[in-house]
Amino acid sequence: MAPWLTVVGIGEDGFSGLGKQARRALLGAPTIFGSPRQLALLPRCVVGQRQPWPSPFSLAPVLARRGEPVCVLASGDPMFYGVGASLARQVPAEQMQVLSMPSSCALAAARLGWPLQEVQVVSGVARPLAALNAHLYSGVRLLVLSNDGDSPTAIARLLCERGFGPSRLQVFEHLGGAAERCLSGTADAWPAGSSAALNLVAIDCQAAPDTPRLSPVSGLPDSAFRHDGQLTKRDVRAITLARLAPQPGELLWDVGAGCGSIGIEWMRAHPSCRALAIEADEGRQGFIEFNRDQLGVPGLQLIRGKAPQALAELERPDAIFIGGGVTGEGVLPVCWERLRPGGRLVANAVTLQSELALAQFREANGGELTRLHVAQAQALGSFDTWRQALPITLLEVVKPVDA
Repeated sequence: MAPWLTVVGIGEDGFSGLGKQARRALLGAPTIFGSPRQLALLPRCVVGQRQPWPSPFSLAPVLARRGEPVCVLASGDPMFYGVGASLARQVPAEQMQVLSMPSSCALAAARLGWPLQEVQVVSGVARPLAALNAHLYSGVRLLVLSNDGDSPTAIARLLCERGFGPSRLQVFEHLGGAAERCLSGTADAWPAGSSAALNLVAIDCQAAPDTPRLSPVSGLPDSAFRHDGQLTKRDVRAITLARLAPQPGELLWDVGAGCGSIGIEWMRAHPSCRALAIEADEGRQGFIEFNRDQLGVPGLQLIRGKAPQALAELERPDAIFIGGGVTGEGVLPVCWERLRPGGRLVANAVTLQSELALAQFREANGGELTRLHVAQAQALGSFDTWRQALPITLLEVVKPVDA
């Protein structure tokens, strides 16, 4: 089938900045979808029916015209955090042609002299701003797609709260148009007030000297989490994450999540990793909500309930971690049954009863048991000695592909 859908990227310079192919497509289109701002950029010679997107936003009006000639307007590069990417999930590539312009990030990188391949891009459009926390490291350069005119001030405030007040911000308004403007300053001296609704924030990240060091590698300091003592400690957590082996796009169940540390570090491993934290205690549920935002993974989904009852309707996972409750009736069998074939189950035990449960499960299903001993040097009078933490028994088992 010949392409019936044409997606045209348009910049701040409007119709005059488009190439011949894009102008020809718009001039011949019987129907054109776009935002009111984008549709207003079209001159009178474009006579097709102009259809603003519905509110709330939906692709349904475009998809309902499948097979008819339709044009869709998008900002800059439609396949870069744009409507083109959304349409491509529902329209085969051979039925759609995309005519791109430079993205706002490409324009900003050109203005700044930043090699685009060395810059991290974060979208704040209709997304929690807390996701920015996962990208804050000294020396990193970020381009943040703003949600609105209040975003730059909110970003500056977040940077200060995280100890990145010295970071340099540059806010680009109306990139590529006659009204283009750049505002610059540091986060800790950023003035209150709104910018133009259409803006992009460039951040040259710089931490203050006393800012805690949070590595992207698993095994964050225990102090990075708010908890009540129910926390998989740092060294054990790092080993547990290594056994869980997160890969892009995979889903984890963190069962008996406590403060959510395993699920949070799973999601920090890659932007596309997902996690469900199952926790029955209300106080710890609050810890999970706080920690996921502070550590930049607001997308971690909290399931308020107790296993195994709370697991019944959840999406089947690629990996499961059980940090507490392995002796609970039905927890291990239900988790094993719901785990995807080829998935990994890792469980930690401290008590004799929970160790016995893991040993019995291993006898029936295979896997590997590992005993972990961690000791820390602590004062004993005027000397130092080793203080042994409770030993941890770790079960790792992979579900057979044909199970």
